[in-house]
Amino acid sequence: MAATVMLLRSLARNFIPPELHRYLHSKLSKFISYFSSELTLVMEEFHGFTPNPLFAAAQLYLKPHAAPNTKRFRAMKPAKSHHVSLVMDRNDEMTDSFNGVPFRWRLVSRRVPSKSVYRGEACSEYHMQFFELRFNKKHQEMVLSEYLPRVMKEAEAARERRKTLRLFTVKDMRMRGRGELWQGVNLEHPATLETVAMDWELKEMIIGDLDRFVERKGLYKSVGKTWKRGYLLSGPPGTGKSSLIAAMANYLNFDVYDLELTAVTRNSELRRLLIATRNRSILVVEDIDCSLDLQNRLLAKPKTSHRFIPPHYFDSPKPQVTLSGFLNFIDGLWSSRGDERIIVFTTNHKDKLDPALLRPGRMDVHIDMTYCTPGGFKMLASNYFGITQHPLFVQIEKLLGTTNVTPAEVGEQFLQNEEPETALQSLMELLLEKERNHEMKMKAPLTIH
Repeated sequence: MAATVMLLRSLARNFIPPELHRYLHSKLSKFISYFSSELTLVMEEFHGFTPNPLFAAAQLYLKPHAAPNTKRFRAMKPAKSHHVSLVMDRNDEMTDSFNGVPFRWRLVSRRVPSKSVYRGEACSEYHMQFFELRFNKKHQEMVLSEYLPRVMKEAEAARERRKTLRLFTVKDMRMRGRGELWQGVNLEHPATLETVAMDWELKEMIIGDLDRFVERKGLYKSVGKTWKRGYLLSGPPGTGKSSLIAAMANYLNFDVYDLELTAVTRNSELRRLLIATRNRSILVVEDIDCSLDLQNRLLAKPKTSHRFIPPHYFDSPKPQVTLSGFLNFIDGLWSSRGDERIIVFTTNHKDKLDPALLRPGRMDVHIDMTYCTPGGFKMLASNYFGITQHPLFVQIEKLLGTTNVTPAEVGEQFLQNEEPETALQSLMELLLEKERNHEMKMKAPLTIH
């Protein structure tokens, strides 16, 4: 009888068209389901041309390496990722349980004819994948209201653990077309909030503010506020503004979007860029005081002077991002697009900014990145040499109280010398030279032209 069944099965495959075979199989499955108490949910990989988030969540949620009966699974490592992912193999099955209810998952893969063309070659077929989730019919309500939301939640947590931070910048207008507006690379900046050169009191304030922000989704929603936070980092060049942004990204595990306003030609383009950013990200607008039409409107405009303007200046598109459009982007209706976002502005001249940008709700936290302080100096000495005490510390800290030197200058002195004694002595000479130059400048007679 077994041989007869195998012969009939072989004949059916050879003489029955695949379409008729699938049709008969579906009808037989439906007939059997009338007598079964089991229900099957199908989660396809794509819904039209859009990826199905439930399929992706199931891939992250299911852990075939943790299932004792699973003998085979696939290992994948994307080119730009540091993590190896273990997923179910095609047409394999594994079991799961929730609240004492057993569930059977199966990853089904079928070859489907295709008429598409890839890289100039016709693709005769492709693999269509979908998950089948089987369980008892009486648990249908529990599956939809509890089990699947749990799958989505744990998948999101797994995605964050495996996440490789990315740094995005605006694509060149000629390369955008209908594709993505941002292009990214891996963010591998080593800065952390523990190693940033600043006073511990300020550092603890930043850490506490970031922790409160990520934990207060419910509060933001209950009071009708968009779940976002604005930071303004002001200070001269070399004071660590970029390092602080990288440290915040590493602390929160957020991607970074570097927005150069001079590359945006109009308000509508700014809105498109905002929509294209993802949740759990930091949007950075550096040197905002140099951006067109965003400076203080109350300041008198400088007088125009006759100067040569190259001909190609008139051929390039002129930026048309207005202050009102930018403010609507920060806290208007378009700012509600997305959740859990941080906006960071950096400036070398805070006094040049329009007051409309500085009020709470737009820039919630103002951080003055000053010249190197004694606390920042000790942090740098600990980072570079692993020392917290030295006889020269007292003299250096005294000079830091009267001489302006940036953390970048201090770090450069430490990089040039491997021995702590030599490096500290070199820093002393730099501080003394800056102090002498400052005194000579103050004593110089005022010249009137």
